[in-house]
Amino acid sequence: MQSTCGHSLYVTPFSVNITPIQVMSSRATSLMHAERCPDAMINSDDVRLAVYHEGNRHGPTLVFVHGYPDTAQVWDRLVAELGVDYHCVRYDVRGAGRSDTPTRTSAYRLSCLEGDLAAVIGWACPNGERVHLIGHDWGSIQSWEAATDPAMRDRLASYTSISGPCLDHIGQNLRAQWRDNRRALARQARRSWYIAFFQIPGLAEFGWSRLMAPRWPATLARLEGQALPVAATWAEDGRAGIRLYRANMWPRLAHPRERFAVVPVHLIVARRDPFVGQGLARRALDWADSITVTELDARHWVIETHAPAVAERIRQHITALEAPDTQRRRTPHETAS
Repeated sequence: MQSTCGHSLYVTPFSVNITPIQVMSSRATSLMHAERCPDAMINSDDVRLAVYHEGNRHGPTLVFVHGYPDTAQVWDRLVAELGVDYHCVRYDVRGAGRSDTPTRTSAYRLSCLEGDLAAVIGWACPNGERVHLIGHDWGSIQSWEAATDPAMRDRLASYTSISGPCLDHIGQNLRAQWRDNRRALARQARRSWYIAFFQIPGLAEFGWSRLMAPRWPATLARLEGQALPVAATWAEDGRAGIRLYRANMWPRLAHPRERFAVVPVHLIVARRDPFVGQGLARRALDWADSITVTELDARHWVIETHAPAVAERIRQHITALEAPDTQRRRTPHETAS
């Protein structure tokens, strides 16, 4: 794996302490995720990552990577569905939850994030077993780096991408749209206005802290049509996560690489996602030989609002992959509901 970050591994055990979901009192009253201590803290390039695991320790291992401005707790509902059959591993990405928050923007480059994932997989499966990778939002964006890296082929059994396309695929698509379909380019630009806003030093942090963060729980509820729990650290995580956009967006969009998937891909498309249009999500079809597409009538946080449906599609995909003498073929529109 080529990376600008070196990675070492150190493990500190923690006990698990789960408390019931409770109502948070703030200017935007909302549910909070249950508090939980990490099961371990591991080191990746001098950044300590909070790791959690549960479920069937004898089943295949699933590794979940969360998005912005979430923490590993955003997977609670999905893990509750899948834990009966699978060993479920998740972690707070750098800059979120109980993991460390580097101050250098360069520490949030995709190469460093891929190194974090490799460290977590090494901790979860020290004997070299392959894992099924599942990412949402920025967790999906960063996981494409591993899913298209030949060096990770022996550690990944499959990749499920949810509401987070590969930045290099986006960059390639932007070039094509500028040439052939500028109207579609303008539509996606309207969906992604905040990306440009996050590039402005000082103003982005001020805007998040003073305007967006206090309203985030209410905004999330409005976007999804129902109240969803948030992490206690959402305000700090949102501010730190701005570095993800600054470290990666313009370099990858301006100079996209050719990144082909090295593992079978399962693309879950939320039809009513306000941030990632279906056309943009489906760009992955051009970059994977083995791909399954699932459509769900949902919005961006489909992993919470439709957890049973998402879990069932993931279970079906993994079962098909692990069936003996079964070859997966390209199925651009295999399931829909």
